[in-house]
This record gives sequence, structure tokens and C-alpha cells, in this order.
Amino acid sequence: MTRIVAGFAGSLPLAVPKTGTRPTSDRVREAIFSALDARDIVRGARVLDLYAGSGALGLEAASRGARIVTLVENSFGAAQLCRKNTNAVLRAAPKKNAPKITVTSQAVQSFLAATGEGFDLVFLDPPYDLPEAELGHNLASLAAVLDEDALVVVERSSRSPEPAWGPGLESERRKDYGDTTVWYASPVVAPPQA
Repeated sequence: MTRIVAGFAGSLPLAVPKTGTRPTSDRVREAIFSALDARDIVRGARVLDLYAGSGALGLEAASRGARIVTLVENSFGAAQLCRKNTNAVLRAAPKKNAPKITVTSQAVQSFLAATGEGFDLVFLDPPYDLPEAELGHNLASLAAVLDEDALVVVERSSRSPEPAWGPGLESERRKDYGDTTVWYASPVVAPPQA
């Protein structure tokens, strides 16, 4: 069973699509958020969860204090479950300080081409069979919507190569959890003009 690990919605079970998604395990999600908590990046953040599936990563961030969360999922059925899970999380949220959570049912690349928002934290947990070239295209487009101090977290199969970060992102580190590898990257900051 997939559930929120911590925060105001801790232990809340989440609905998961029966097919077509591979939810991040609670163990891996807990490890990711421990790393993020060490950087103090979640509280008050604007979070983007691409290939959201059940919305577990973005909703975990909301439960832990993210201010704005956007879940992007192309599958209509999975997007419906994201909305159901979002409503459950919002019911558990403190009334005076509830996060703003939006679910968008569209392709990741279309969303990135249209959004003008800046994000502090981005999760990409695409299907393992997503072609590396498509992931690289997503990452290249993503760089334009990141704040300077943003962090990008990419979850892939441990058999997948390192993502093609493109000119706007640079890898910080990788962490392996059995069959899952988590990559952390940040925007390339241009040197100041002389």
C-alpha cells in the first residue's frame, strides 16, 4: 500500500492506478525526503511533480510543508486518482495554512512548453520504458522554469544510464536503492557578467 510517510497527512493511504504506473516505494520516498529535509528545501517550496502517477511525491511534499504543488499526469485515469488523493490530503491539511495543489492532465512536454512558473523542487519519475531521448528533452525544457536554487530529483531504473541533463542542468549526485536510482541535479548558474 502506498501512503504519505510524514507531515500533516502522515500515514494517509493513497489510491494507485492498477496499471501503467510504478509508484515510488515508501522506503525510497522516505530516503528522498530525508535528503531534501537535510537541505531544508521542501517547506514553503513551489513543487512540480512530472509523470505524477498517484501524485505520491508531490503530495508527500505538500504534507511536509510545500506551499504550491503541481501534479502533471498525461493518463486520464491516473490524473483522476491524483485528484482523489489531492482531495484526501487537503482534507487532512490545517485549515489556515493548506497548500495549493493543482492536477494537470496533459503531456509533460506540453506542460513545460506552456508554463511560465518558476519551481523550487521538481520530481520526475517517468515510466522506466520512457525513451532516454524524451527524458533528455523534458530536462532541457525544464531548465527554463527552475529558480536559481532549485533542485531536480529524477527516479529511474538502476539499469538506465545517467540522464542527459542538457546545458541548463548539472548532476549533483546519485543514490541507488535496489532496482531504483535517484539522481539529484541543479540549474547551471551563469557566472556574473564582468
